[in-house]
Amino acid sequence: MGKIFIILGKSATGKDTIYKHLLSREDLSLKKVVMYTTRPIRKAEKEGEEYHFVNEEIMEELISKGQVIEYRTYNTVLGKWHYFTVDDGQVDLDRCNYLMHGTLESFKRIRDYYGQDKVVPIYVEVEDGERLVRAIKRESRQEKPNYAEVCRRYLADEGDFSEENIRNLGIKARYQNDDIGICLSRIISDIKNIL
Repeated sequence: MGKIFIILGKSATGKDTIYKHLLSREDLSLKKVVMYTTRPIRKAEKEGEEYHFVNEEIMEELISKGQVIEYRTYNTVLGKWHYFTVDDGQVDLDRCNYLMHGTLESFKRIRDYYGQDKVVPIYVEVEDGERLVRAIKRESRQEKPNYAEVCRRYLADEGDFSEENIRNLGIKARYQNDDIGICLSRIISDIKNIL
């Protein structure tokens, strides 16, 4: 029976880097699940790689068909952005193991949908000051940097990823990402022990 590993953590903790590295590991044989969003595509992103970039009309159509497993809406400085997971045939737990990234709320809903025994959290942490510096550096590489959105997201993460919320979801294993090599070694070892 397959597993879905979900990388969780506040913004700028290295989730995307960890995600890409884990997917590249042939010894893990993890398949990616491409989630959906209505937010604008970033400079380095490609459709179907990080996300499926869709408009709200397509999102509403998927919701009406009952295909949306979970979704969240963020009131950003550029308007509402929706992120969601769709049961679109990407996941077959009888055949494969999968890797996703998300929030605590998306983890909970995906775990509820597929079953607690099939969904495994990978919670990544970085010291808050370092996380803010990383977020600003990442945003500075955009064609039109939006530092107000970086600040909004940073502050929102403080509430969304509270210790109480983490505890309530039963997340015990945490991976400190001060050194990407050490962090990845721990994660890979734990995934292999589960598989």
